[in-house]
Amino acid sequence: MRENYPSDLTDKEWALLEPLIPGGSILGRPPRYSKRDIVNAIFYLVRSGCAWRMLPHDLPPWRICYHYFSKWKHEGVWEAIH
Repeated sequence: MRENYPSDLTDKEWALLEPLIPGGSILGRPPRYSKRDIVNAIFYLVRSGCAWRMLPHDLPPWRICYHYFSKWKHEGVWEAIH
């Protein structure tokens, strides 16, 4: 278990956002990282202003986070959240 960052979602905030985040695919292997961890990593990046490759090592890898950020951008998830 890692320590929380100031940008991490609280349980109450996650309960509001979770229904807006698309679920995983039925096919294929189960995801290695939870959607909450990925959202927390994206929020860390936005809040800190760091580059994707500079995400801390205790967060999911930057390529996975960027993949979901880009995918959700094209699917309109971020607009729905805002």
